[in-house]
Amino acid sequence: MWKKLSELIFYLRKKVDSLNYGRVIKVSGPLVVAEGMEHAKMYDVVRVGKRKLIGEIIEMRDDRASIQVYEETSGLGPGEEVVTTGEPLSVELGPGLIEGIFDGIQRPLDEIEKKAGAFITRGVDVYSLNREKKWDFKPVRNKGDYLYEGDIIGTVQETPVVEHRIMLPPGVEGEITEIHEGKFTIIDTIAKVLAKDGTVRNITMMQKWPVRKERPYKSKLIPDEPMITGQRIIDTFFPVAKGGTSCIPGPFGSGKTVVQHQLAKWADAEIVVYIGCGERGNEMTDVLMEFPQLKDPKSGEPLMKRTVLIANTSNMPVAAREASIYTGITIAEYFKDMGYSVAVMADSTSRWAEALREMSGRLEEMPGEEGYPAYLTSRLAEFYERAGKFSCLGSNGRIGTLTIIGAVSPPGGDLSEPVTQATLKVVKVFWGLDSNLAYKRHFPAINWLLSYSLYLDKITDIIESRGFTGWKGMNREAMGILQEEDELQEIVRLVGIDSLSEKDRLTLEAAKSLREDYLHQVAFHEVDTYTSLEKQYKMLRLVLGFYDLGRKALDEGVYLSKIASMPIRENIARAKYIKESEISKIDDIYKSLEEEMNDLIEGGKMDA
Repeated sequence: MWKKLSELIFYLRKKVDSLNYGRVIKVSGPLVVAEGMEHAKMYDVVRVGKRKLIGEIIEMRDDRASIQVYEETSGLGPGEEVVTTGEPLSVELGPGLIEGIFDGIQRPLDEIEKKAGAFITRGVDVYSLNREKKWDFKPVRNKGDYLYEGDIIGTVQETPVVEHRIMLPPGVEGEITEIHEGKFTIIDTIAKVLAKDGTVRNITMMQKWPVRKERPYKSKLIPDEPMITGQRIIDTFFPVAKGGTSCIPGPFGSGKTVVQHQLAKWADAEIVVYIGCGERGNEMTDVLMEFPQLKDPKSGEPLMKRTVLIANTSNMPVAAREASIYTGITIAEYFKDMGYSVAVMADSTSRWAEALREMSGRLEEMPGEEGYPAYLTSRLAEFYERAGKFSCLGSNGRIGTLTIIGAVSPPGGDLSEPVTQATLKVVKVFWGLDSNLAYKRHFPAINWLLSYSLYLDKITDIIESRGFTGWKGMNREAMGILQEEDELQEIVRLVGIDSLSEKDRLTLEAAKSLREDYLHQVAFHEVDTYTSLEKQYKMLRLVLGFYDLGRKALDEGVYLSKIASMPIRENIARAKYIKESEISKIDDIYKSLEEEMNDLIEGGKMDA
């Protein structure tokens, strides 16, 4: 009897277990098709084969599931088991994210190295966040308090720069029945909440959230605060707002990655999430080597103390690129919900789109332009629309911002290709990189005649209101000089510079000063790498002062050759290397410029 009973239990257990199993029938690179998957749902995470490779269901047809596998599938064949986890692809959110280096599906690379060595072993299973490390939790709410979803219940000082705010997960509200202070792991219960339905919810420091689903918020606001980057051409002509969207398209070698590195280093965002999506490994290495060494200009701490890195380089599986973008944006949303200003650097969305194209081709979908899927534009829009300025969940009225800066790598620098065009439809700032400028060693190689910012008018008004009187007028005058230079250069190329009037030649001199002394910036110079808004204002005033005073001198009969060869011009050119602590020296140069120009005018009158 007992034997028959045990056989029956064994049979039933096997039957129940089989409900969660499917069987591989086709393997096509990163795409695996499995049958017997009627129990599964779209976007469920599955484990494929003997090695338990991580995959995600991206299509369901009857009982057949098309699975996007995030690891190398060589050696995988028909007949192998597919096990459903029953959960969508999610990220773990909690203390331990800052300074973390993760792959495209949030596996920590340092933990993988400890477990499997220098090369990522297939099927390696590690927790995204450290379950053993204890964090010092300090509650800010008390027993008996009624909490709403998103309310902050306590804090953890994660790094010297970042205070990690522990929030009540979305969908949870009720009265605190227990709350503890002290050192806890991220899975320990730190509080208990009695929900409306009478159930008691255990609150830990860790939350999980599906990457493809936007985190909830109260309302979306209009981005109206400038994000100061310290890069003169961006802050002056093509600014981006906190909560805005921008893209950096450019051909190979034009400096997309360097610009993004600069923005990650110096932009006044409180948290930076850097996503290396399909780019070369050495570029991510530069980030890893530099960021711990560089000091934040505001806090004096290493930049890594406020940075999260997602590394999915070109030598990693293609399919994981598609997930890496969503992993990064979800982590960024989590910090935004705390009330921080967050900047996401996506380098590059072209590699992400290529992963979409590969999977679409293997799914045998109808291709769109250049083989990209027809839904490319909507997918890009979904991604960029997760940026913005938000009124966050919770009762204390927190405001968080999420800015997305995406690099685009069009083949051959062709800006008419689908990924660039689809991106331009949704972003508000366009920093077009020019290979000709890059070849001339002009950095940042942002073409000032091609680029634009739809935030310009609003942001220039805000900068003026901060005490920088005349910023808008200076901005327009400088851009007018650069545009006029482009027109004059056409004439020069046709008939020579001798055909121009002295006023036009002065415009060329002023434009040259703008390009070389103001817009050109040395990313690797310890002083010039970052320029505060005050220094930008004084530098621009100085360069434009030369032009305005020069025109006055020409009207008074001074020869252009004398204006162009003024000794003070050397000091104007060197103003960019003046330290932030010695910024008043630029005012002294301006006074010297006025004196020298007045001397020239007086001398011209005497000659006459």
